[in-house]
Amino acid sequence: MIYRLIIFCLLFGTTAWAQKNDVVEDETSSNYNLNKPEREEWLRNTGAGLFIHFNVDAQLGIVISHSLVGASDDYTERYFRDLPKTFNPASFNPKEIAELAKLAGMKYIVFTTKHHAGFCFWDTKTTDFKITNTPYKKDLLKEFVNATREAGLDVGFYFSPEDFNFLYKHKIPISRNITNLDAKIANEYAEYNRKQTEELMQNYGKIDVLFIDGDPKETVKETAWEMQPDILITRGAILTPEQTLPGAKITQPWLSPVTIGTAWQYQPTNERYKSGSQLIELLIEARSKGGSLLLNVGPKANGALAEEQENRLREMAGWYYINHEAMDDVRSWVVSKENNIYFTRKGPNTVFAIIMDSKDWKEGERRIFNLKSVKSTEQTKISVLGQNSQIIEYKPDMDVSSRVKQIADALEVSVVKAQRIYDDHKWPNPVVIKLENVAPVFAESAMVQTGLFKKAGSISTLNAKILNYKEVQPKRGRFYYRPYRGQVETLYADAWKMTDWVAIKSDGTFAGTVKLPKGAFEYKAVAEQQNVIIEGENKVLSLP
Repeated sequence: MIYRLIIFCLLFGTTAWAQKNDVVEDETSSNYNLNKPEREEWLRNTGAGLFIHFNVDAQLGIVISHSLVGASDDYTERYFRDLPKTFNPASFNPKEIAELAKLAGMKYIVFTTKHHAGFCFWDTKTTDFKITNTPYKKDLLKEFVNATREAGLDVGFYFSPEDFNFLYKHKIPISRNITNLDAKIANEYAEYNRKQTEELMQNYGKIDVLFIDGDPKETVKETAWEMQPDILITRGAILTPEQTLPGAKITQPWLSPVTIGTAWQYQPTNERYKSGSQLIELLIEARSKGGSLLLNVGPKANGALAEEQENRLREMAGWYYINHEAMDDVRSWVVSKENNIYFTRKGPNTVFAIIMDSKDWKEGERRIFNLKSVKSTEQTKISVLGQNSQIIEYKPDMDVSSRVKQIADALEVSVVKAQRIYDDHKWPNPVVIKLENVAPVFAESAMVQTGLFKKAGSISTLNAKILNYKEVQPKRGRFYYRPYRGQVETLYADAWKMTDWVAIKSDGTFAGTVKLPKGAFEYKAVAEQQNVIIEGENKVLSLP
């Protein structure tokens, strides 16, 4: 319990996930969590889920729901009156989506039953602003639930207690910060959410996951747990950093919802999709840090997935089909990574070393890697997932065997990329080396806490602390820093720059100085423990 408390303080007491104006929705304000331990354990074993954001305003190709905040009376009136008249997602095929998600390694799908605008995808009795009052006419949510179950996946609901349509009908200005409702309206609002939650919990069988986005949450949580005690509530009860991954591994269950492009809902123009390789790397990073990736897609207005989204999911499917062992039912290794090699662990002594920098690794080429956090035993075995390391196509005499050898200060692994995945022999995605019967070099890694900064003139002083310094006693630390491009731009950020190494003091603290121009910067502390670099959380500073 003390260890979990330290982790909680490290994450929430001292760490900024992003700048104030970024939408992180890192819901830590809820006072209670009635998730059953076995359900949270299920999430920890689950590598990925699929998120589907969909709304009546997909017809416009704009941000989901949020255009109503600050909108003119004319815009708001036409939004609620006219958009349902033309919304017909007749090409929505939940069976195909579920089957694709399963191939890509997803174990559950979360669908937006109601986003902030208040449009309901089921035949609710609480409002006329719903899917059955559109040309589609049918209960789309029921079709989603049935198809997801038939595919063998768990069913998840996204639900927003914030309801702009409710505010509009009650002549309350639409805002994300409703704090001054009178008691009568507040009670009516809570009752409205309670009735909708009851419908969702009683009309669609067993619901496995609930993602509550927005406030007030408590009525929804209470109702859901009362009616379905086995449901896992994610946002609203556990850590869900949005559009970003933690900088360090976390022992408590968590998931990160991340968009496949930059938008949650389908955006037909001015969109920038992440590559398949980037999405695979996000999944790997999440698993190496003990979490799960909830990857979001947004159907087009007619309900079909955009080709760009389907293609990326299929690339993920190809990689997952080969490397599923390293993603499912795994935990973090003693460190999450060494440079650009990430780790996951299965059981006490099987480690997967995931070579991220594989784009230029040619088929048939042998590469050697020295792992500092892993050591061999007499029973150590090595293999490369997906290949037998005995045969390579068209080169019958080539030695493609995998080898492992303990050297002075590292475990030396030598492998050949020997499986043909693309016609051109240039599969760019990570290669996974499986190491059985190995042991960690050290039992406990440094818990690096990135601290606050102080500015004096043009010089900024960055601070850090090793929370468990007495147990691990690393000798030196430094800081990585770079311009902060924004939450959605993490994958396109500049390369990290580094301060000089400094000695870590006997109380576990260290500091570094850097001269920075005006603007926003992100930084993180790192420490060196027995030749392994261990990173702390990212923080953001803004210099006027």
